[in-house]
Amino acid sequence: MTDTIDTVRATLIETLELTQQPNTLTADTALFGAIPELDSFGVVQLVAAIEDRFDITIEDDEFGPELFETVGSLSDFVDAKITA
Repeated sequence: MTDTIDTVRATLIETLELTQQPNTLTADTALFGAIPELDSFGVVQLVAAIEDRFDITIEDDEFGPELFETVGSLSDFVDAKITA
C-alpha cells in the first residue's frame, strides 16, 4: 500500500493543484468536504487521473462519500481495484 498511497498523494496534489507537500497528506487526511478543491468537478478530474495513473476503471456505482472520505480510504479502494 505504501506505493499506492504515495501515488494517490501525488495524483491528488497534481490534479487538484494543491499546495500541500505529499508528506502532509496522511492516510487520515480528510478529503471531500475538507479540501475546497475537491468539489464535484474536482472529483471528476481526480477519478479520471486515478483511472489513467493506475490503469483501472471506477464504475459509477462505486462512487460514494466513503470513497473520498480520507486519503487512506481512497488508497485502499485503489489497492482493491488493482488486486481484483
